Amino acid sequence: MKNRWKAASTSFWDYEYFMPKGRYKRFNVGNTRLIGSRDYDRLFFKMEIDNPTKSFKDRGSVIEVQKAMEYGYREIACASTGNMAYSISHFAHELGMRTKVFIGTGANPAKVRDIISTKSASIEKVNGDFNVAFRKAFEYSRKNNAFIAGDYGYRMEGQKTVAYEIIKEMQNIENIIIPVGNATLISGIFKALSELKEMRVIKKYPRLICVQAEKCNPLVRAFNTGSRIRYRKPNTQADAIAVGLPLFGDLGIEAIKNTDGLAVSVSEKEMHAEMKNFRKETGMTAEMAGVAGIAAYKRLMPNGITVAIISGGNL
Repeated sequence: MKNRWKAASTSFWDYEYFMPKGRYKRFNVGNTRLIGSRDYDRLFFKMEIDNPTKSFKDRGSVIEVQKAMEYGYREIACASTGNMAYSISHFAHELGMRTKVFIGTGANPAKVRDIISTKSASIEKVNGDFNVAFRKAFEYSRKNNAFIAGDYGYRMEGQKTVAYEIIKEMQNIENIIIPVGNATLISGIFKALSELKEMRVIKKYPRLICVQAEKCNPLVRAFNTGSRIRYRKPNTQADAIAVGLPLFGDLGIEAIKNTDGLAVSVSEKEMHAEMKNFRKETGMTAEMAGVAGIAAYKRLMPNGITVAIISGGNL
């Protein structure tokens, strides 16, 4: 198994051995850049905005949509705050499938336009947030024999590859800062790290640092108070992480605990400032959730080499 990992280096699909078995069309996803910050010599950015729809969601969608097709589905249903639906709709269109998207109140109009532009999606706006949209999507999938896609197991298996790529390039990392909505990404990263530790590729876990918006931080509150995760109504402009009750919240907390990690909230002001700083420093655009990890880094100034996941760039 370790030899399989050693051989992987140049493509997302080099890690197929570690994913659910299937006959995959090898779309160009993943293998994103890891670049150093100009301002902080121990801070690096994992550029998930390099993906086809400019977010880490593509890593999961490319697996999930193809598994849906393998199982004989022609339509996919999903709830989303924007990036996931755009990603799913993109790959569904490439494979000749339809997508039914349920999206909550206050959705980013630009992201809605992106979803529509894929030409495979129909959108139903719901009166409520992501969690309400999720219930609508689930009901629709049962009534219409549609594959329910979203932050579930197949997606995690694709998204965990971000950790493989980071460790392949740089093994002396001490911290990985991860924007958290449904907590699928942080859970997937921990799963990958656990696999790498079992293979003795790494000796210890890098510390996983969860970052959420102050105006929607149910997982941060639960972790820092030792309480269960409670719903918190989203009131943040960082729509990509505006999830009031994370579907994988418990696994996210376990990931933080098992790596001696941290959970921190950042303000709207901090994220807005980092959007400007990031564009000035790199010449590239990232959304508020995408730069939340940089804001968290500046709050915490953790010791050692740190990777901030730049999770999305859709504005």
